[in-house]
Amino acid sequence: MTEAVPLLSARGIAMRYGAVVALRSADLTVMPGEIHALLGANGAGKSTLVKILSGVFPPDAGTVQVDGSPVDLRRPTHAVGAGLATVFQDPTLIPDLTIYQNLRLTDLDESVVRDWLSRLDLGHLEFNVLIRDLPLPALRLLDLARALAQNPRLLMLDEITAALTTDQADRVFAVMEEWKQSGRSVLFISHRLGEVLAVCDRATILRNGRSVETLAPREGDEAGLVAAMLGETAEAVSGEIAARSVSAGDRPVVLAGRDLQRGGRVNGVSFELHAGEILGLAALEGQGQDQLFQLLSGDRRPDGGEVLVNGSRLDARSPYDAIRTGVVLVPADRLMALLPQRSVRENLTIPLYNRLTRWFGLVRDETTRVDNAVNRLDIDLRAGKQAQRLSGGNQQKVTIGRWLASGFKTLLCFDPTRGIDIQTKAQIYDLLRELADEGAAILLYTSELREIPIVCDRVLVMYGGRIVAEQDAAAATEESLLTAAHGLEEARS
Repeated sequence: MTEAVPLLSARGIAMRYGAVVALRSADLTVMPGEIHALLGANGAGKSTLVKILSGVFPPDAGTVQVDGSPVDLRRPTHAVGAGLATVFQDPTLIPDLTIYQNLRLTDLDESVVRDWLSRLDLGHLEFNVLIRDLPLPALRLLDLARALAQNPRLLMLDEITAALTTDQADRVFAVMEEWKQSGRSVLFISHRLGEVLAVCDRATILRNGRSVETLAPREGDEAGLVAAMLGETAEAVSGEIAARSVSAGDRPVVLAGRDLQRGGRVNGVSFELHAGEILGLAALEGQGQDQLFQLLSGDRRPDGGEVLVNGSRLDARSPYDAIRTGVVLVPADRLMALLPQRSVRENLTIPLYNRLTRWFGLVRDETTRVDNAVNRLDIDLRAGKQAQRLSGGNQQKVTIGRWLASGFKTLLCFDPTRGIDIQTKAQIYDLLRELADEGAAILLYTSELREIPIVCDRVLVMYGGRIVAEQDAAAATEESLLTAAHGLEEARS
């Protein structure tokens, strides 16, 4: 009997972003008429692989075949021509254009898109509405309708159900099953392992940029999938960083959220952050952590609930309002927080300018504080060196050093060590712990779940825009956090 030819075969796919290796050697085989899951923890390389298969950017190494023939996917149009269509994790429509105007930028038949929207229970959608005025679930389903209108052989769905209601997700699953029954295929990425078990025929596991296993998910349970994704957990970070666990005790609450709501992505979040505490936030991609940090840093206003700083309501209309209360953000994107073409010293002193111009007598004191921050962080201050010429790790040191020199005591650290080497990562975490020992309050989100129990005192787990679990860091493990982060445990311990 002749062996079936795979619809899609990817072999040895490798991809690097600068110094960060996203994919090392990833293999993926999708057969005709199957729903195939692509699973892995944060940073495993799932979205990167999907973008390569979608023609967003070419791989550094590896080959892709469709129906047994090599294909060159250097542009999105190449992927479409090969019969591949993608719904990405983030909406791709232009927000300041209407639905109709967005469709006019493509070759899609408007009537076909309307038909698919009707099947997805969005037939009422007016095409003259601006994209930015649509709720997130409608955006996701509109992206799906656009992909379906291409009539692809392989439909790739990256976390499409994360923002959907149960009824909306069920309609998506019905479409996936129809695609399968017609001999076409679906590549499905979801952190909701219950969905994977319910709808997928096979699953490929990515770990640290490599494909490590392909299995039939119905043969195991959620715990088995979690174990496959984790494998042998690397101990490099824990070897560099000693574990920390400090009880908040009776220390004052300096930052709190009360029933925070925002656009369906933050759904009733409440928490308290104490002085002298590092509070970890564990979450898989797209669970509302970005929007929560935006609310706390003053970048967005909540639709409901409130943020309290030292017991007083934060009525922030911009990040500057939050900074005035002592709450500052250390973002993952270092260049977003820096003036890249200015010198390192200039970047360190940005928050001090108002004080220096109003009270010139403080210049000597502030200069001393900058020098102390530089020494503490081991920052390269060679004369005139631009911030953009620093390594990513040193850029993040400058961001933290800026607030350290200014005396700020409440830090919102959003994935601050993303893409940073292990030694610099250890230096940054050591500094955060020193600051906490001196009374600073730190909220830390990192996409590296294994690092959270090492660095933090308590851990909150976020799933579907809600806090679903709380764990003492001393008792937390990567497995327990990953289990809760998949929505498999909704309890506080």
